[in-house]
This record gives sequence, C-alpha cells and structure tokens, in this order.
Amino acid sequence: MSLKVAIVHDWLVTYAGAERVLEQMLLCYPGAEVFSTVDFVPSKDRAFLGGHSVKTTFIQGLPWAQKKYRHYLPLMPLAIEQLDLSGYDLVISSSHAVAKGVLVSPDQLHICLCYTPVRYAWDLQAQYLREAGLSVGIKSWAARWLLHRFRIWDLRTANGVDHFIAISKFIARRISKTYRRDSVVIYPPVDTDNFEFILQKQDYYVTASRMVPYKMVPLIAEAFSKMPDKRLVIIGDGPDFERCKKMAGPNVELLGHQPSDVLKMHLQQARAFVFAAEEDFGIAPLEAQACGTPVIAFAKGGATETLCGIDAAQPTAVFFAEQSVDAIIDAVLKFEQTKINGAACRENALRFSQGRFRLEFSAFVNQKVDEFMAARLA
Repeated sequence: MSLKVAIVHDWLVTYAGAERVLEQMLLCYPGAEVFSTVDFVPSKDRAFLGGHSVKTTFIQGLPWAQKKYRHYLPLMPLAIEQLDLSGYDLVISSSHAVAKGVLVSPDQLHICLCYTPVRYAWDLQAQYLREAGLSVGIKSWAARWLLHRFRIWDLRTANGVDHFIAISKFIARRISKTYRRDSVVIYPPVDTDNFEFILQKQDYYVTASRMVPYKMVPLIAEAFSKMPDKRLVIIGDGPDFERCKKMAGPNVELLGHQPSDVLKMHLQQARAFVFAAEEDFGIAPLEAQACGTPVIAFAKGGATETLCGIDAAQPTAVFFAEQSVDAIIDAVLKFEQTKINGAACRENALRFSQGRFRLEFSAFVNQKVDEFMAARLA
C-alpha cells in the first residue's frame, strides 16, 4: 500500500536546527507534502526542502508577517487547524509550537517529533516574560492571559497525537510532565560529515551561537575576561551582542555572524568549545566534537546526554554545575589539567550522525504504521 504522507512544520523562515531535522525527514519520505504556518525561507537557502513546495496558512498573507510572524502566535492555533489534511494516511508533525495541533481523524496516524513543549507557555513563562519586559503592567496581564489560553489549547491538542518522539531524555521528561504522555527518544541529526576531524589545535577557546539571553554568551565573555592569559573567540550575533562587548576584555574577540566555513575552521582549531546554555539537545557542541574538539559545558539539559564527562572511560567534555563566572573559570582550569583525546570526541559525535537519525526515525515510523494498519484490519 502506498501511503500519502504529510509533514507539518511550525514555521519556515530559516535553515536552523529544526529545519535540519525536517530535511532528514524528507529524505526518509521523499513523496511527502509539506505544510507550515508560514514559509519565508529565501530562495538561496531552500535546498534542504529538496524541491518540495510548501502549503501555508492565512498568516502567510497578513501584514508584516515576514518579519513579525511570531507576533501572530495568538492566531496560530486557529491557522494550523485550517490545514486540510483529510487526504493523508500518515501525518508527521515537526513541532516546538503549534504544528502538532493539526486536525486529524481516527483513520489517520499522527506522529509528533516534539522538540519541546512550548517553552514560553509552560515552565519558562516567567523567564520569557522577564526577558521581554513583560513582568508587570497591563501588557504583562494581556500576555499572561494569552499564554493561559494557549496552554489550554496546547494540552488539548496533545490528545490528537498517537505517538510522541522526543529529541532527548530531557525533553521526554518535559513531555511527560506537560502532556502526561510517554515518548520514544530519537536524537536529532548532526552533519558530522561536514565537520572534519583536525588533530592539531591552536591556543584559543571558542563559543558560537545566537546571542539571546538563555545562551549566556556574555557570561562566558565575562569569565574569560577574568582569565587574561586565555584567548576566547566568540562567533554569532543577536540582542546580547552589545552586552557581550561590554563584558569582553582585550583577550576576548567578537567576530559577529560568520559564514559556515569560518565557523567550521574555528571549531576545528580551537582548544575547546565553551557552552553555557541549558539546551533541549544542543547541536553546536556535537559539531565541535565532530572536529575532534573537547567541550566545556553547563551540566544541564541535552548536553549531559550527548557529551562524556571526565569520569567516563573516554571523556570528551568537562561539565560545570552552575551558570556563573566562577564555575566557568573552574571548569576551564579543570579542563587544562584533564587529558581528552580528540579521536574520542570524533567518535562520540558519530553516534548522532544523519544516517543514524534516518534509520531510527524511519524504523520507528514504519513500525507504527504497520501496527496502525494491522489494527484497522482487525
């Protein structure tokens, strides 16, 4: 039997972590049709879609949607429910916000690959309101009411999912806490083939990410500014860039946004990659590991599952227990007293390759399709 497959993605505006997962999904199911609330990916970056056209919602045509699509979050539940998926046997939602809320019938199988329950609506609401300057006042109450309504909708739509896939054990616990649903863990793909192993390292540290508050890049800059004998290179741009400049001493170099080849060169040559965020999974540390580069990381979130600490048989990372300047300094000093083999870092990264993801993802989905079809015929 030939299945008609629909893949629903939250929104398409760039080629980042979730889009790399979508790319691999489309390689598993090249005949699938793609749906999204909006699609504003520039033509130069559309190769990952493999020539697929994208069917969008009414938000695509709303004023300023290209730049301010997130402002239409209150309308996205309504928008995603208007997608007509009635002609598909298998619906796969690629969701960290609203994609899992599509309407499906009992005769359709719905599998959700969940990057996280919506962080700003659930456990991280207070942090996001604080960072958005919405802690107090009338706008704060309006935002809180909208998020309250969103939570009700989000919880209801979890009932329309037959099977959840989590991107880490950390996210599996979030899914269980938020939706009271079990999930299977399939780690996202890392393009290990694109990050070649380099044994010889130079005497500098590197960090690279979008400069948004939870990434804690200014904290890393401040820590290295207090270690003037150690050089740090920071790659990335965003709202925290100016704050980062204020924290940076003469030994801290801010390169801003850089093309992928420059990023790769620095990951390959750095003594270690420094990572202070609490991430759901964390692709950047594994890209560094693929280059044979050790990681110094905050011991929370996905990093604790993907990196091997100094107590492991083949260590690839040094962890620090809290997001503070002193903790980062202590971890750097501990790293310099620890022998970490670059080849072990590379081997660790290969556990998360794109080929591995496609095998695990297609095997799980195909198994659930077989079980679903057998139950329908029983």
